[in-house]
Amino acid sequence: MNNIARVEKLKLMLQDQPTDSFLLFALGLEMNKVGESREAESLFRAIISNDPNYCGVYYHLGKLLEKDERIDEALLVYDQGLMICKKLNEQHNYNELKSAYENLSDD
Repeated sequence: MNNIARVEKLKLMLQDQPTDSFLLFALGLEMNKVGESREAESLFRAIISNDPNYCGVYYHLGKLLEKDERIDEALLVYDQGLMICKKLNEQHNYNELKSAYENLSDD
């Protein structure tokens, strides 16, 4: 299945479950792959707004912002994610975010 077909399938699934964080996240990843970074950003920010404990979204939103050279915003997103991951004891996500934050802040 190609990226466009996955996008369409995810959009159909979201019609039944419009606030499902996993589906929104998957759609955001696919939108980013097909070059729709603004739509991906919007989806990732919706997840953070509705489900701030969805730890995986912070890394991907931060990377998207980095790619757009919005460094200060990316650092803020990583920092926000680090606080959430620490609170939830999400060590894997915490380590991933910490590495991204440190790599970006060293530049």
